Amino acid sequence: MRASKRLLILGGTTEAAALARRVVGDMAGRLDVVTSLAGRTEPPPALAGTVRSGGFGGADGLLEFLEAERIDLVVDATHPFAAVISAHAREACARCGVERLMVVRPPWRPEPGDRWTEVTDGRAAAALLPTVARRTFLTVGAHSLSPFAGLADVWFLVRVMTAPETPLPLTRCDVVVERPPFTVEHEQDLMAAHRVDALVAKQSGGAAGAAKLTAARRLGLPVVLIARPEPEPGETVATVDQAMAWLSDRV
Repeated sequence: MRASKRLLILGGTTEAAALARRVVGDMAGRLDVVTSLAGRTEPPPALAGTVRSGGFGGADGLLEFLEAERIDLVVDATHPFAAVISAHAREACARCGVERLMVVRPPWRPEPGDRWTEVTDGRAAAALLPTVARRTFLTVGAHSLSPFAGLADVWFLVRVMTAPETPLPLTRCDVVVERPPFTVEHEQDLMAAHRVDALVAKQSGGAAGAAKLTAARRLGLPVVLIARPEPEPGETVATVDQAMAWLSDRV
């Protein structure tokens, strides 16, 4: 009989990194942790436990991994917009009977002074944008730029975590390569220096990305906020503490 159970964290977020640290620190000998990253960016520093990088090859590939690695529990702590891997996790866990928990951070809520317009997806954001802006801070990630490719009358400031290897699919843009966290002051100075007149962001939620919204509020800028996809069915918590309690009940 194994001395400890095995946990797979589907990660890439601050919550996933914090959960791995907590498990390694508080459940050593009872729960071995493996964190899986998509491999699109460099891994965060000092990520606790074992780390694997790269895709699984769909639900079938994830199922094979769960069985081969004898995973007992899965915590899906991916980004709220990582809908594909979350769907694969639901299917794979259901097929092999592995318990699954989702950590879903609460969405941002508007505050007095915010000028938000919420849209369904990137194409809706691109359709709206020419009516509200000419110089836009686009913070949707390098893999979500294609809906904005046809907007020749809008200049974009695009933030990415790693320098792009090929030109971005935008007619007019500048690129800034930065890694979070960002302060409100940094975001405000960045927008002011580039004479930005609107912000486009995904409704990711969480404290780490909220600074740009506060900066836009202070500058009086409109924000086009792309709605997150509906989460997969299954048990859900909002915090790392709640995830730890769920794990404690099972080990």
